[in-house]
Amino acid sequence: MKLATLDWVLIITFFAFFLLIGVLVARRSGKNTKEFFLSGRNMPWWLLGISMVATTFSADTPNLVTDIVRQNGVSGNWVWWAFLITGMLTVFVYAKLWRRSKVLTDLQFYELRYSGKEAAFLRGFRALYLGVFFNVMIMASVCLAAIKIGGILFDLQPWQSVVYASVITVIYSSIGGLRGVIFTDFLQFAIAMVGSIWAAIYIIGMPEIGGLDNLLTHANVSDKLDFLPDFNSTESLIVLLIIPIAVQWWSVWYPGAEPGGGGYIAQRMLSAKDEKNAIGATLLFNIAHYALRPWPWILIALASLVLYPELSDIASQFPNATLGHDLGYPAMLTHLPAGLLGLVVTSLIAAFMSTISTHLNWGSSYISLDFYKRFVDSKASEKKLVGIGRLSTVILMILSALLALQFESALDTFNILLQIGAGTGLIFILRWFWWRINAYSEITGMLVSFIVALVFEFTELGLEDYEKLVLGVLITSISWIVVTLLTRPTSTETLTRFYNEVTPYGVGWNRFKKKLRSENVEITSSEDNATADLASMLLGILFVYTSLFATGYLIYGNVTGFAILAIIALISAYLIYRIWKRK
Repeated sequence: MKLATLDWVLIITFFAFFLLIGVLVARRSGKNTKEFFLSGRNMPWWLLGISMVATTFSADTPNLVTDIVRQNGVSGNWVWWAFLITGMLTVFVYAKLWRRSKVLTDLQFYELRYSGKEAAFLRGFRALYLGVFFNVMIMASVCLAAIKIGGILFDLQPWQSVVYASVITVIYSSIGGLRGVIFTDFLQFAIAMVGSIWAAIYIIGMPEIGGLDNLLTHANVSDKLDFLPDFNSTESLIVLLIIPIAVQWWSVWYPGAEPGGGGYIAQRMLSAKDEKNAIGATLLFNIAHYALRPWPWILIALASLVLYPELSDIASQFPNATLGHDLGYPAMLTHLPAGLLGLVVTSLIAAFMSTISTHLNWGSSYISLDFYKRFVDSKASEKKLVGIGRLSTVILMILSALLALQFESALDTFNILLQIGAGTGLIFILRWFWWRINAYSEITGMLVSFIVALVFEFTELGLEDYEKLVLGVLITSISWIVVTLLTRPTSTETLTRFYNEVTPYGVGWNRFKKKLRSENVEITSSEDNATADLASMLLGILFVYTSLFATGYLIYGNVTGFAILAIIALISAYLIYRIWKRK
């Protein structure tokens, strides 16, 4: 596949623009760690929300969705749609708590919430575990998409794809800090959305596809359109719907959908102007992520079943590519004309860069602030810490590129990441609302889930992926709960300071507050309304799901279904507005 001159002009122009943004903000971002890692804590909700959604729109996301749709149909997307529940919990409950904590990174939370050497150990260990190991795993999965896209569109060797895609990203990420990342995210998201929508329209109109009606009635496609899995197939129902809704959303730590917030989502909330901007940012993110973006990818995935119904069809067309159903997306892009191809390739590069740049800045913040400053050189100057962050950015990219060469499938990588975090999610939800959780709880959850994931990955037990996930959640959850009850609580002084600073609500603090009152210790009462927050969360979930499926019904030509769901979505949005207007 060869790009025309116009395609190259588009790609090079946007590359230069991204680099220019990094250069323009470099001086301000390099002032101190607050500027470099949190953009001065002065970002508006709309810019942060777009930045979050741009980050989750990585180059591997269309490939993952294509992999899912080709194998399990549209309903297979519940494996990630279910994370909306986590997202809305973050919007209406955790966003304000994170902003009140005033920490620089979400790992600094550990020494705000827990006490003793175990808290310090947890912060340092997770700085390396998440900032290096887990973060490199995530970025490697994104680089895998770059490898597959580069192999099909440009006939590049894997190492060439990674190197070419990474150089500009590393430069503007290392010099521009989070501010540069957020500004480029805004442009990258716009390009990515225009590219994916335009590509879907063109591909559907191709003579080989024959328009939307022909696509939806094609024999290879018609049985893959349902929003819900087949209720007559017990296994499909369990794997595609019940496990994600009943277990996965609250029990699994996954980047961008962490139960209780965390990771780069917490980083964005911590960089917001105030609590309202933190809430607005996460709400915009969840609406755009789940309701706005998926359908262009889904339509292209369905179209790929017409031209490449079997893996062998892809293999015969692209013999040098790393084979997998996720190749269906880049394979379809080879049919785009000059100009549009350049825009779509630019959009994929932009998606890659937005995700990688965020993870580089996020991971380097852990290394610089939570490991180096906390445990190596507590008196390090701000300039030195920014320098450590910039050096970490380069090293993390190199490690990710090397690991990406070992991966094969987007869906397989997704399942590995889910398994590693299985069982830890409930800790991240409850640690804000149950005083008894301590640092040993998190250490246990982290270690047990990791060991269980290794056992399942390298031992032939004859279990399906969903069975491994449920069993992993059960083993990990029992382990950390037992350890919590057998170990000493966090010190009263630390818990009191945390409670007065963050003011969480819930019955989980009642015993602790009763103890403080008996000792005449002053405590701050929470002004939050748990009922209003829960109602807003449920309405938010209803709004996004009905918006998502209303769009689907409109595409399918079901006007009645569209009208009913659109009305429900509007009512839900109005009720959320009324609830929050009263607060």
